[in-house]
Amino acid sequence: MRPTEEDPRVSTLNIGPGKAKGFEILQPATTLSGSPIEPVHRGLPKITQSLCPECLRIIEARLFEEAGRVIMEKTCPQHGYLRDTVFSDVKLYLKMDEWSFGDNQGVSNPAIPSATRCPDQCGLCSMHTSHSGMGVVDLTNRCNLTCPVCFANSNAAGYLYEPSFEQVRRMLKALRDEKPVNTRIVQFSGGEPTIHPRFLDCVRLAKEMGFSHVQVATNGITFTDVEFAQAAKEAGLHTLYLQFDGVCDDIYRRTRGEPLLDLKLQCIEAVRKAGMKICFVPTVVKGLNDDQIGNMIRLAIDNIDCVSAVSFQPVSFCGRISKAELESKRYTLSDFAHDFEKQTGIAKAYEDWFPLSCVSPFSKLLSALRGEATTHLTSHPHCSMGTYLFVDQKKNAVPATQFIDIGGMLREMDLLARKAGKQSIKLFTKIKAWNALRKHYHEDRAPQGLSFEKFLQTLQGMMDKRYGRGQAEAEGFTYKTLMVAGMHFMDAYNFDVERVKRCVVHYAAPNGLLYPFCTYNSGPCYREKIERKYSIAFEQQPEFLALLEANGNGSGRRTRQPELAELV
Repeated sequence: MRPTEEDPRVSTLNIGPGKAKGFEILQPATTLSGSPIEPVHRGLPKITQSLCPECLRIIEARLFEEAGRVIMEKTCPQHGYLRDTVFSDVKLYLKMDEWSFGDNQGVSNPAIPSATRCPDQCGLCSMHTSHSGMGVVDLTNRCNLTCPVCFANSNAAGYLYEPSFEQVRRMLKALRDEKPVNTRIVQFSGGEPTIHPRFLDCVRLAKEMGFSHVQVATNGITFTDVEFAQAAKEAGLHTLYLQFDGVCDDIYRRTRGEPLLDLKLQCIEAVRKAGMKICFVPTVVKGLNDDQIGNMIRLAIDNIDCVSAVSFQPVSFCGRISKAELESKRYTLSDFAHDFEKQTGIAKAYEDWFPLSCVSPFSKLLSALRGEATTHLTSHPHCSMGTYLFVDQKKNAVPATQFIDIGGMLREMDLLARKAGKQSIKLFTKIKAWNALRKHYHEDRAPQGLSFEKFLQTLQGMMDKRYGRGQAEAEGFTYKTLMVAGMHFMDAYNFDVERVKRCVVHYAAPNGLLYPFCTYNSGPCYREKIERKYSIAFEQQPEFLALLEANGNGSGRRTRQPELAELV
């Protein structure tokens, strides 16, 4: 695409760091513990390692273009041939390839120090190239809903998984003990984590242990109570990762089993009053709610004082599914980018979306100026894509790419990080390195009221919540932004070992180990192994025994099996 009077931007399709003349990507040869790093393979066709969805054997897979789509094909010696669509648009797939700035080097204290086989030796292991961008701690597998699209499958398990407070402490400690960068962000999840009897204590504990950002993955029902929302805020909670699948109850009846829209709206109001933030988290199912993307974005913008992000998650398939059903229901990140453009008109599919990992030069420069290691998001370029919308007072949203030369700015950040020294000055606007980026900023195309100085302050607010929340936000230090992302977690059908090694979302378990998201919830599915090992059998649950006692059957013989809903 050439710049025009209507769209003067330089196309971002062909100016990624991988193609920039004279720019060298610094790719480490080994992890911090000495395991060799194979760089991300760019282009097509290519060979990777995957899994057989039937027996979970590690098998070779081939990625190639066919009719404008990216296909993965693989053959298990026992279960035969399988193919799946990885990206529905090869053009976007190849763009994501080019917007990576190299790998990280993992952790210097891996729990599995001499690993040789991924994904069979998780812990984290010496082969893993990323540290934790976000840690996840499951507090329970109980829930007050029965959703068919839940990773945790909480109400179908038949056993109770609910770590004790001391186990939660150990899980949080495992995240904080990562070296050289301890985990800064933690999310409590489940089940529905707010029904854990010590949920607020767990939030307080995370704050006491030094996590700079504490969030909860929730359906929002508990947060319709303003007093509970306020108590959570006072305990140290910052953000709700709010399950949000659409703006009509027909969607919720099909995805969650009951009408929930009014409760979602009540939750937003309660969280607003408490002074916290919300990230909408829609699970996108092709043919079910993929037409709701635009409506959810409009609702988010209407509530921009409270809603700071929307993280769309194309559904992953757990268990068996027919080849025909897999083909008809697979929804990829490129489907999402095109649907977003069609339904909102805000962001262009080929121009305004980038992989999450493209922001690593920003964190590298921040590390150099602070004189200490900070969190680097170095996930695989095909794990996610996102864009930042800047929202003015009239609630008009403008992608950052419309007024910033993204390629030039990120490359310069990466180069500055290689030579910048520690700065004692705190404000970005006063630091020479940040001001050197001014030439990549086009104020004439920026939204109303967004000067370059305000832009720098907003960047600072994103990285340092002292400037992005509370009084600083109320005083207008930052500009309103909405981060919009698509996160496509893998299943056994599209599993790619190259992606798993670079995962930045890690589950902490009671055994003290950490597991990448897509090995915990799919593939090897460590979730099932961990929960069974640390669970209480259905018949031994205190609630069940109380029901037996109430029914006059204290001997332990049961007259009927209660529905799990009675227990929660």
